[in-house]
Amino acid sequence: MKRHSPDRNEIIEAIKLTAMKLGRTPSRSAFITHTGIREYYVLKHFPNWNSAVSDAGLKPDTTNVKIDDDTLLADWGKAVRQLRQIPARSQYKNYGNYSTATFEHHFGPWSQIPNKFRRFAADKPQWSDVLALLPVQATITSNKNCNLVSQEPSQLLKVAHSHKHFKLNDRPVYGNPIDFRGLRHEPVNENGVIFLFGMVARELGYSVEAVQAGFPDCEAKRQIDIGKWQRIRIEFEYESRNFRDHGHSPNDCDVIVCWRHNWQECPDHIDVVELSMVIKQLAKSDE
Repeated sequence: MKRHSPDRNEIIEAIKLTAMKLGRTPSRSAFITHTGIREYYVLKHFPNWNSAVSDAGLKPDTTNVKIDDDTLLADWGKAVRQLRQIPARSQYKNYGNYSTATFEHHFGPWSQIPNKFRRFAADKPQWSDVLALLPVQATITSNKNCNLVSQEPSQLLKVAHSHKHFKLNDRPVYGNPIDFRGLRHEPVNENGVIFLFGMVARELGYSVEAVQAGFPDCEAKRQIDIGKWQRIRIEFEYESRNFRDHGHSPNDCDVIVCWRHNWQECPDHIDVVELSMVIKQLAKSDE
């Protein structure tokens, strides 16, 4: 049988019960300590912790609410409007309301913010004056298309979208950008899956005992209740169906940790931790 995952109503009741025990609205850390329910399961049913607290009929703590992307980009756009140009980091500090570190935490390098703003403001007429101040995006073309400099921007855009660049064999390949905590790109192999799992294992209620070269890859303990843990066997795969393709025995594994879950026939007794979905939930965290 698979491990029970608490539903929305169970989480609400657990929040209420914890509040009664503490005599106050519980923080996330206090809730996890008293219930053993990890934040990952809360975020499967609620946009963020404060929403869960509100649905439980309690008043959330709003002293540390996460700033959303739109708020940051709007503030950056106001700075552009005042300066009549894209601000350098030092200039933004004098005109903006947030730290440049906050921007880079949300969007990556400072140089990427104009592109993020374009997408944010594309359907908002009130930002048309700011969009006009941003430079036209450069189009990268191959030598075969060197005559494209004379074409219209719309034609260049079509070519850029249709052109597939060839792979260079003397350098590594990266996954799509995700900027999840310390990981800049999606995993592209099993090693990336192992690294990412190490980043979030504790939040998911796992404590790793050992990682080995043979099957199964990992021995860990999993929290099943307050103060109670069980030993489990984990196999890391880039895609869950690789477990089947590698000829592993389902009887010798409890959990598959993967980037993408694409094995519909996975045995019922094996839990699948699909990290591409896990980090979407954890990214909702207010912290």
